[in-house]
Amino acid sequence: MPGPDGHIGPCLGRHHDVRCRRFDPRLTIICCLSLTWMVYCSHPKKMSKATEAVSWPVFDKEGHRGCRGLMPENTIPAMLKAVDLGVNTLEMDAHITRDRKVIISHDPFFNPDITTMPDGQYLDEKDKNKYILYRMTYAETLRFDVGLKPYPRFPAQHKMPVHKPLLDVLIDSVESYCQRTGQARPWYNIETKSLPATDNILHPSPEEFVDLLAKIIFEKSIEARVIIESFDLRTLQVVRRKYPQLKTALLVEAFDTRAPQEQIRLLGFTPDIYSPDYALVNDAMIRFCHQSHMRIIPWTVDDKAAIGRLRAMGVDGLITDYPNLF
Repeated sequence: MPGPDGHIGPCLGRHHDVRCRRFDPRLTIICCLSLTWMVYCSHPKKMSKATEAVSWPVFDKEGHRGCRGLMPENTIPAMLKAVDLGVNTLEMDAHITRDRKVIISHDPFFNPDITTMPDGQYLDEKDKNKYILYRMTYAETLRFDVGLKPYPRFPAQHKMPVHKPLLDVLIDSVESYCQRTGQARPWYNIETKSLPATDNILHPSPEEFVDLLAKIIFEKSIEARVIIESFDLRTLQVVRRKYPQLKTALLVEAFDTRAPQEQIRLLGFTPDIYSPDYALVNDAMIRFCHQSHMRIIPWTVDDKAAIGRLRAMGVDGLITDYPNLF
């Protein structure tokens, strides 16, 4: 913009005329704004979703496998329904296919309780080991339905044709849905389904498993809203060593009666969350977790009275098949 005397400004004229006679302060403002914009555009990651300030929910309402009591488990419809019910966190399970895709599934095989075969027949119990996810490509898994078969254990579950989704597609679907509907984007609590006895049989080694998972998490810029949970100490140890910016949750089975102090000692570090079967929870456990700067989030609580009792005891969240009970 020319100044009142017709000059462009200091050192910005057609021939970089250093003899310009008057300084125009407006040019300083324009230059600063332009420089700021160029810096912003050249560093998009500085403004990514992952680096936005994200705080823990005051009380973490987690939908188990999305909302298994109401929709087919570990499916995209279950996750979207859970979002509509107001959960803070979507809990889910991860496995790996033969072509190294991260697939959302609780079981390492197609579960006869929920599976319809490509020919329309229900999968028989004796045939489940024929269809192990780690031995199938993701394209092969798409031929099986996991939402149509009636599930007596969850009579309120809505039935629909649906398949096991990929983690990256699930994330895209949830994030897009939240943006369209104006709802808060949730946290993702992802369980690594692995055991030492089944390494390279039902799943890859812990390091490869975690690397495949982390690749998607960071590509989708959701690392600030992710928890990796597991019963397998090894996968949590890999997360701690290689991806310390990810939060971790130690899962504890109902039959594991060891003291939390011993479990943490074996893990080798204090996780962000201690997540026991809800039947194990007592006042001493809650006190230990809080003194150790861990949140305590029990699983899986499907009774409204139990939800109220545990909340009154002071747990930091709950995992349930029925998020409508919160």
